[in-house]
Formats: sequence, structure tokens, C-alpha cells
Amino acid sequence: MSSLSPQKRVRRRRVFYIPGYDPNPPRRYRELYRKEAAAQARISGYEINLKPKSGEGSYGWQVSSFQDGSQTETEFAVLVWSDVVRTSMSNSIPATYLQLARTAWIYASTGALWRLMRLRKGPVIAAFYPVGMLLLQLALALAIVWIVGKATAPVLHWLSPVPGIVLAGLILHRFRALDHKLYVYYLLHNYAYSARFRGEYPPEFEAKIAQFVDLIGTAMRDDVDEVLVVGHSSGAHLAVSVVADLIREGHVAENRPALGLLTLGQVMPMVSFLPRAHRLRGDLNYLSARNELAWADVSAPGDGCSFALCDPVTVSGVAGPGKKWPLVLSAAFTQTLSPDRWSELRWRFFRLHFQYLCAFDRPGDYDYFRITAGPMTLAERYRGRAPSRSRIDVAVSKYTSVAA
Repeated sequence: MSSLSPQKRVRRRRVFYIPGYDPNPPRRYRELYRKEAAAQARISGYEINLKPKSGEGSYGWQVSSFQDGSQTETEFAVLVWSDVVRTSMSNSIPATYLQLARTAWIYASTGALWRLMRLRKGPVIAAFYPVGMLLLQLALALAIVWIVGKATAPVLHWLSPVPGIVLAGLILHRFRALDHKLYVYYLLHNYAYSARFRGEYPPEFEAKIAQFVDLIGTAMRDDVDEVLVVGHSSGAHLAVSVVADLIREGHVAENRPALGLLTLGQVMPMVSFLPRAHRLRGDLNYLSARNELAWADVSAPGDGCSFALCDPVTVSGVAGPGKKWPLVLSAAFTQTLSPDRWSELRWRFFRLHFQYLCAFDRPGDYDYFRITAGPMTLAERYRGRAPSRSRIDVAVSKYTSVAA
């Protein structure tokens, strides 16, 4: 970590956090930040405190932190798209099974599935999980109906399939009620939403991008030292498109705050490998060569729900000769978590997918709370840092066309 002159220290920062595909209200992110920031501060020996956000606007909070001899004030905002997520998840059980068939067909028939399997097995296995579980639930429901029908036939003499259909429906509803533990419907809806238009952003997604660009564009005119956009999981490709439009629309100039983009646990190939993902591939290509920002992409091989250490620009086949971003870094869970903590978390896949937002027992050069609340800009923090040697940076996508 480089030393900073007083002139280069971040005294005020705006952070815009874009969550992944999450139907829950943003309050959970404030509580997660509060709890994990306090834990990281105890481990790393700095001070960090939260207080409610003043004024109207996006949901968020204020962070005051004393690190490396400097005081930094950060205004944190969560850019909410949970309303879009909830709408996309409001399917009946029969509609969900139709959605399963359509999504599987899109990924298989376009060749995207086979290309994705050449990257990381973890997220592909995660994609197969809801398919297998939904088919297993259906098979169990039909088996129970058959057993009950055989057992009661001599007494009830069922003359129609209606009772069996009703019983099967009740069993499937019971499985769905357990989804807060199984994540079957949640994951399927997530993948189905990405595949719905074969990679093309739906209108409601574009509307959110325009809304977020306006909010961040206003912050770029504030008296702050850095504006940092953080995209996690499915929110990473949303963040890429938001920042690309932010620059295109002229919100970033020499006399404006430093602009940083931090993508965490990204799953961008799930979208960029689809045939009509012209918009996302174009945004990846555009951002990768811009001088107006610093972009770090952080993931970890231990996170089975992300395309860990896959350079999203290069694997999508849109890396040009002037490519300079993103800087692909590893959070290296096996090294930055203690052996006991790693043993506790290694099979809790969804919890590990959120580890980027949490405290580390032995933090390396990735510390979420130093990045979002400390005195260094993202560009300064990783200046001169080499990318991970384990990164995957070869073109894999079959489709490489970009938006005009």
C-alpha cells in the first residue's frame, strides 16, 4: 500500500452499492455492513462507525472512519432494483416449470452452456442445481401420488385424475415453502431473468440503469474526492452498464471526483455469452479502455457461485488492443480466512458468495471496509498492482457482437 500525501487523501466519498438478484429490502445490507465493519475494525485496528443517512433519496447510511492517520466520511447508498426482482419471481409453480424448460433450452441451444463449462465448474453446477432439484421435487410428488392412489384405490375408487393433481400441487407448494432454505426457485428465477431475452436487457432493466446514472451523475458534481460504484453478483453487470453510460453521457470530467468501479463475485458470462447480449458486451469493451475510471474485479475460487478470476472482458471476446481494465484480483478465501473459519464456511455456498462484503481474519490487499471507508481511492490503492496469475483471460464466448 502506497503512502499518501495530504492532498491525495480521500476525506469525503460517495459509495453506490448495487446488490445482486435479491427480492429483499435494502435494510439487510446496512445491518451486514454495520456488523462486519465492526468485526474488521477490531481485527485490523482502525475505527469505523455508522449513523443514519440524513435527507431524502436512496436508502443508505453514513460512515465515519479513522484509518492510517486520516478521517474519512462516506455516504453510502443502496441502488435498489428489488422491485424488478420481485416482479420477475412472481410465477406460479406450473409457470416455473415452463420457465425451467425455456431457460435450459436457451443456454443449451445457443451453445452458451458448453462455453460456460470451459470457465469455472462451480457456477455451472449452481445453474444445474435448481434444474435437478425441481425435477426431483416433481418426481417425488408424482411418486407419492402414485403410492397414495394405489393404496386407496380399493376404498375410494378414484375415477378422475383430479385428486392426484391436487395432491401433487400441495406437495410442490410445500417444497416451495421451504425455498428460503433450498434456494431452488430463487436460483431458477435468477438464471431465467438473465436468459429471458437471450442476453438483451429488458425495458425495466434499462429504466433502472437510466435512474442510477442520474443519481450517480448528480454525485459526480458534489464536493467529494471519490465516487465509488460497487456491483455484487448479478449487480456487477448492472454496475458495468451504469458506469459506461455515466461516462458516455459526460458526467465524468477532469475536475470531477475520482471514479471507481468495484465488481465483486461477478457472474457476467451468464449474460454476456448469450447471443443478444450486445449491450453488455459493448459496455464491457467500452469500459475496458477508458481512462476516466479505475476498475477492480474481485472474486475467489472458493466462491462456487461466481466466475472466479475470469476476466469478464476477455472471456466475452470483446478485449480490444487498448484494454486496460479490469484489474482481476483474488480474495483468496483459503488464505484470508482462518482455517477454522474456512472450515465453517466452505460448504455454505451462498454465505461464501457474500464474503466479499464481510470481515476477513487475515485480510490481504482486499478489505471491503478500507476500500469503501478508507483514505485511498480505488485507483491509488491498487496502483502498480499486478493482476492475479490464476486469472482466465482467453476469449471463450461464441458471440462477440456489440451494440452499435
